Amino acid sequence: MMSSYILIKTELGMESDALTKVRKIKGVKSAHTVTGPYDMIVYVEEENLDKLGKTVISKIQNLKMIRDTMTCIVLEPI
Repeated sequence: MMSSYILIKTELGMESDALTKVRKIKGVKSAHTVTGPYDMIVYVEEENLDKLGKTVISKIQNLKMIRDTMTCIVLEPI
């Protein structure tokens, strides 16, 4: 199992819409709006790195209200 945290910047005022859409994506285990330089933090789990990459690129980054993402892959889960 591969997991990652995705830090997301959205278009101004689109945080709520982005949160609703991201939470519906298969593989997304949790998603929260936050303060600071990013608007959202999303936790994703997938079977392997290939599926994880497809979820991030094809499903999350493809949303029109997503402006930027940073993917932080978990190296050592507890």
